[in-house]
Order: sequence, then structure tokens, then C-alpha cells
Amino acid sequence: MFDKQGKNVDLVRVYAEKIRDHKELESRWAILRETRVEYFRGKDFVSFFKKHVDLKELLGTEYSSLEAEDVGDLLLRKNLIVRCDRMVKTVRPGKKKLSTWPAHLEIYPEQVFSENDCFFAWTFEKRRPLWQTILSFLVPVVTLACCLFPLFPHWCKLLVLYSCLAFLSLIFTTLFLRWVIFSILWVILGKRIWFFPNILAEEATFSELFRFWPQPSKDEDEPPKWTARVAFAIIIILGMWVSIRHAPDETARARYQKRVSNIIDDVLEWSPRLALSGKMQEKPLVSNVVPDNDTAGDDNIPETDKDIAGDANISEKVKEPDFSQESDVTDDLESQDTELDLEDFVSHNTFTNSEREEEMMETE
Repeated sequence: MFDKQGKNVDLVRVYAEKIRDHKELESRWAILRETRVEYFRGKDFVSFFKKHVDLKELLGTEYSSLEAEDVGDLLLRKNLIVRCDRMVKTVRPGKKKLSTWPAHLEIYPEQVFSENDCFFAWTFEKRRPLWQTILSFLVPVVTLACCLFPLFPHWCKLLVLYSCLAFLSLIFTTLFLRWVIFSILWVILGKRIWFFPNILAEEATFSELFRFWPQPSKDEDEPPKWTARVAFAIIIILGMWVSIRHAPDETARARYQKRVSNIIDDVLEWSPRLALSGKMQEKPLVSNVVPDNDTAGDDNIPETDKDIAGDANISEKVKEPDFSQESDVTDDLESQDTELDLEDFVSHNTFTNSEREEEMMETE
């Protein structure tokens, strides 16, 4: 069959791409020979084929009478799929049966389609959608923008700051509520129910990542004992009580916030207009320090504030210049200069005995 441009079209490849992108054919990701591949189960393919018979029309009239097993063998002959087997064939400790979706696969020796505990991995690459292509071009742009963040205008920094804070708050709030719901249901009912079950999964697709309702577990795990559930509840309650009981008060929190330099506060309070005009001044290192002559209020100042105030006073004393020492040094230098000048004057204006005798002989 030829398309509009006159190119030969493989109908089996078109059918394979169509069923691979279909949402109702359940698939997972695994490692096959150190390569990450997408695979499906044979029984899922058979049930999907029987449910969507209309898709068989994509194969054309030549293969319109084939059944599910025959279509599977056709995909194997076209090298569009490959039959695989689980690498770990032993039951893990604490489990009663093998995993439904193994994470590591190996190629099966006989490449024949079957629906009995068989896995089939796709061998061709999916067509990349347009949004992925656009995203690949945006990655270096975003990286360059992150490097140039200090040069952004003030409003843009605030926009980025608030967006990141909102995104992080949403993530941590979702994870916290997810854990709280799981803990309550596990303690009361003894069941392991996770909402957003794939939010932390590494091999989930984008659509599966934000699936809200939990998938019913097919593994027959033993329910937890009531003693373990009660002990877990007691530990959680004690931890909450200790956190509330020994939490810092409002004054201690405010005092700590004043002492710590916070980059977020610097970004929020900094303004380019005020910085250029010179109206912004640096924050004082010590706030609300009582002077030394006020001895009545020294008892109300915490020890840490007293230490900081003492350090500040010492630093100010060190920074103040000692004019008395400078004057003494200048006086010494001046006295030394005068002594040197006198010695030079005496040396130049005094005559030795030989010079005097020569002068007297010349006069005679």
C-alpha cells in the first residue's frame, strides 16, 4: 500500500503503532539487556484484541481474518515485538507469588506468541510528539536563564521566587496528605492504600504519574498485626505531642529570625530604585541593645544579646583611631628631624685644626 506521497506503507507497522499508543493496552517499563524497554503481557493483548476488533481493519484485507494469536505471531515475524521472560523466577521473601510486572527481563528462546505468563517488548521507537521536540529546545534556554538569574529585574525575581515556593508547597502538601491518609487507613483498617500511587514511580508515564485513585493490589500480602498498628499509632501520637510541647515560642522565633540572614527576605526587600538612590542602608547587626549606662535594664537582656552587644562595642573601640598615640609619634619624629639638622649644621660650620693653620699661613 502507498500513501499520498507515493511511499510504501507497512500496514503491520501502522497497526503496531496504533495499539501501542492505545490507553487500554496496559504496559510497563523494564530493563532488557541493559536497555529500558516497554512491554505488555500476552493475556492483555488477547483481551484487547477481542475488545477492539475494529482496529484489525488497519491490517488490510490480507490479514483481516487473523485471530489474536496469529496477529501476535505476525508482529514477531516483522520484528516489531520480541518475546521475553522474567529474569528472577523465584518468589521473594514475604511474597506468595511472583511479581505481576517484573522489572528485569530476558529474551525467551522460542519466539512464539502465547498468552500464558508471557511478556512481549516493543522493538521500535515511538514517534516523538511535537511537545517533546519543543521541550528539548527549551531545556538549554531554561538552563541559561537559571545561570543569568542574578541579572533578572526585580519583578521577575519575585515571580520566579513565588512560583517555586508555590510548586514546592504543592508537592510537599500532597506527599504529606498522602502519607496521613495511608497511615489512618493502615492503622484502622489494616490495608495499604496509596492515593496517587505512581507519583514517586520512576518508570510511570506522564498520564499514569497523576492518577489519583489507587489500583487494587493483586498480591495477597498478609495483613499487619494489630499490635504493630497500635504501636505505630502510639509512636506517632507521642512524636506529635513532643513536637508541640517543646516547640519554640513566638518571641524566640522572632529573635532567631532577626539574627539569621535570610536570602528570601533580601530578595523581597531589595529594590533597584532605592539601591541606586542610596536610600537603602544595611541592617544593623544588633537590634534593641541597651546602653551601658542603663544598668536597670541589663537583667532583662538575654545572655546572647549581651555577648553580641559586647562584641559590637569592642569592634567599635578597635575601629576608633587613637589620636594621642599619633601625636606622640609625630613629636618624636619632629625631635629626631631637628637633631639631625643641628648635627648637619655643626658639621658644615666647624673647622678642624689643620684647616685653621692653613688659613693663618695664607693670611701671613
